[in-house]
Amino acid sequence: MDQVDTTGSGSDSSDSCDSTLAVHAGETHGEWRHALTVPIAQTSTYVFEDSEAVNDFVSGTRTQIDYGRYGNPTQHAAERKLAALEGAEAGLLFASGMAAVTTTLLGMLSSGHHAVIADDCYRKTAQFCQMVLKKFGVETTFVRAGDYEGMAAAVKANTRVIVAESPTNPHLNVMDLERVVAIAREKQLKVVIDSTFATPFNQRPLEFGVDLVIHSATKYLGGHNDLIAGAVLGPAPLVSAIADYRGVLGGIVDPHCAYLLIRGLKTFPLRMAQQNRTALALAQFLEGHPKVQRVYYPGLESHPHHKVAARQMKGFGGLVSFDLDGDRDQTLGFLDRLQIPVIGASLGGVESIVSHPASISYYELSPEDREAVGITDNLVRYAVGVEETDHLLNDLKQSLDQM
Repeated sequence: MDQVDTTGSGSDSSDSCDSTLAVHAGETHGEWRHALTVPIAQTSTYVFEDSEAVNDFVSGTRTQIDYGRYGNPTQHAAERKLAALEGAEAGLLFASGMAAVTTTLLGMLSSGHHAVIADDCYRKTAQFCQMVLKKFGVETTFVRAGDYEGMAAAVKANTRVIVAESPTNPHLNVMDLERVVAIAREKQLKVVIDSTFATPFNQRPLEFGVDLVIHSATKYLGGHNDLIAGAVLGPAPLVSAIADYRGVLGGIVDPHCAYLLIRGLKTFPLRMAQQNRTALALAQFLEGHPKVQRVYYPGLESHPHHKVAARQMKGFGGLVSFDLDGDRDQTLGFLDRLQIPVIGASLGGVESIVSHPASISYYELSPEDREAVGITDNLVRYAVGVEETDHLLNDLKQSLDQM
């Protein structure tokens, strides 16, 4: 087997994110001195055979990497694999998810432009728009997630892009991608969707007409809590334009990180299927427990966006958020009694991680400001790993029963 289709556009499995693509896509087995796995190209500089090769490179008749900030063979293999999984023509890797977000928006927006942003997007994305883009003369308008009439009304003559996340963190709101794209097409705008929580296993926004998809590859794509990376995926011309900005801004991923990402992606569909099943089981259990006030999970019919999620998602993801029937101290006590998940700020790996958003992610805000964005003292975010579902359920039960 020489190589599975590297773009996802010509494979028999192009309509799904499957394990065959995850294992083989983007790689030419045996290319590196018969190595099965893609080696780490640990170099910053690439050499030319002679001065004629330099001239050919400068004239554009020769394709070659000349310096590591513009690319790396290991990184390119990871980008091809990600593109295949997402069903995209091309992909770019970055040093972090935020590097992917910031480089993309800086590449798409100029002074005097305007962007419409869903207010439930990742809070660092919101801060970048409010603090950094504003300094460069870019105006942003935040619209309540799910308010599509408000989104359309927010568009101005100088608007260039609509930015949203789906599902969102931590309440797992789901955007109706068809409606967002319809607004954008009528107004001749681009749509950028952060699909980190959905992953290409559960949702492929490009199939709904979205222009660019962003991922924090740190989470489910890497899957082992051992790397930080981001990705942008979409049509080749758009991705190529953003690549030029990446070369200037320098948010390149290192080859060892790209290698870890390739390794993690090989088991990504297996992990995601397990995390989907476990998260749904936990959400159903929590919804029926008397010590739980409310559960946020799009796989439940009680979720306000369940019908949209069921229509555009294959699965509902590995994250469950819920409000306990207790105060701050009781909520923290619940976390401390859990025996399997660790307490931390991230998610998406093989280990289950539980978080108290009010203490960990939104601690710098006042209680009133936290309350305004739905971050209450009794809110818990549970990111399931790949442990046995029954073990996680029994662990939840024992902690809840002691409240």
